[in-house]
Amino acid sequence: MGHLVWNIDPEIVRLGPIALRWYGLMFASGFLCGYLVFIRIYRREKRSEANVSSLFTYIFLGTIIGARLGNVILYDPAFYLEHPWEIPMVWHGGLASHGGFIGVLVAIYLYVRKYPEMSFLQLADRLALPSLVCATFIRLGNFFNSEIVGRPSNLAWAVVFPRVDDVPRHPEMLYEAIAYAIAFAVLYAVYLKSRILEVSGRLFGAALAICFTARFFLEFVKEDQVAFERGLPFNSGQLYSVPFIVLGLFLLLRARGQS
Repeated sequence: MGHLVWNIDPEIVRLGPIALRWYGLMFASGFLCGYLVFIRIYRREKRSEANVSSLFTYIFLGTIIGARLGNVILYDPAFYLEHPWEIPMVWHGGLASHGGFIGVLVAIYLYVRKYPEMSFLQLADRLALPSLVCATFIRLGNFFNSEIVGRPSNLAWAVVFPRVDDVPRHPEMLYEAIAYAIAFAVLYAVYLKSRILEVSGRLFGAALAICFTARFFLEFVKEDQVAFERGLPFNSGQLYSVPFIVLGLFLLLRARGQS
């Protein structure tokens, strides 16, 4: 059976020491599209857009710093203890999505302390949809980088990543991208057709529960990211997803009691 062979160069173009990469383009596109979704929500609610640029600066920095520290602490602390100068070198790769999400939560907390226009949960609700858009694009960036590949598979849609090996594999990063895109479409429709934002934490909780549950199950077809995961019943991505699933369910139950 013929399989798609995906061997795209991660670099789009290089000008001397500067390279434009597909991952960076997808990352930036995700933030731009997320920004446009957020602006649409704000305008629908007739809110002031005066501090939106500041908010997205907080979110951008929280995402990058959190994702980098997440990779350092959660996946390869021994290497970075021996090579601490590598920690700020994000262009060498190594961003952990769970750490990025924690960084976003910290960014929201810091933002609402400086601009107390809304509570933490109210703002998190309104950022849930843009975050799903951004997560979708980031996983597309992983696809262009031939990273976060799945386990070997003979399914018709399996993909060969020559930059990894010549074995057909689950395109796990695309599974995640599709899951996040579907979650966005469903929750955006719910947002438009209901009063889900009337109870703080309800939309945020739904996004957490849906996305991290999807992540938990999709991890079963993902190759282990670090050596210590081999032979374990659950990998790190699954274990790190559990607290976010619990938080999401807690927020949904809390919201149900308030509705």
